[in-house]
Amino acid sequence: MIRLALLRHGATEWNAVGRLQGHTDIPLSAVGHEQVARNRLPQTYGARVWYCSPLQRACQTATALGLRPVIEPALIEMNWGDYEGHTIAELQARYGPTFTANEDRGLDLQPPGGESPRQVQARLLPWLKSLTAMGEDAGAVTHKGVIRAILALAFDWPMLGKPPVKLDWRCLQEFRITDAGRPELLAANISLEPKA
Repeated sequence: MIRLALLRHGATEWNAVGRLQGHTDIPLSAVGHEQVARNRLPQTYGARVWYCSPLQRACQTATALGLRPVIEPALIEMNWGDYEGHTIAELQARYGPTFTANEDRGLDLQPPGGESPRQVQARLLPWLKSLTAMGEDAGAVTHKGVIRAILALAFDWPMLGKPPVKLDWRCLQEFRITDAGRPELLAANISLEPKA
């Protein structure tokens, strides 16, 4: 078994207004850069092998934390398809009951032209399994959708109703990855440390 720490990227302009980003390659905002620049990883995490989503908001976060991560395509955010660039309110107005019915599918919510959380899990599982074969504790800078997909795997949560654990998206989330490649939550909401 190995440990895997997950960290969501810093804030973007689209985060600030509630737009779904998905694969759209939005950079960190000035606020996001400032948030990340004033923090560092706890010392025990720095020596790990670190991975990163290929999207610039994740890469910029990793760089600001002093990491030189391996870019891992499996860590890219969920593809929101036709929903990308829109707020939930805009989507509710545009699609009406069809949007609500899609939301009610939980793990099988699938935007037109996009992917479902269950499909995100399917692309993550081989990567998680590969980490156990390497046998080293790791970390990854990634996205909310990816972290939620891993949390859902850990708890067999169907992504309906409240999540099993309330996550602080500014913090590290630590999982144990079994030899079979399955995640188990070890610790939630591990704070970053302020830079001296």
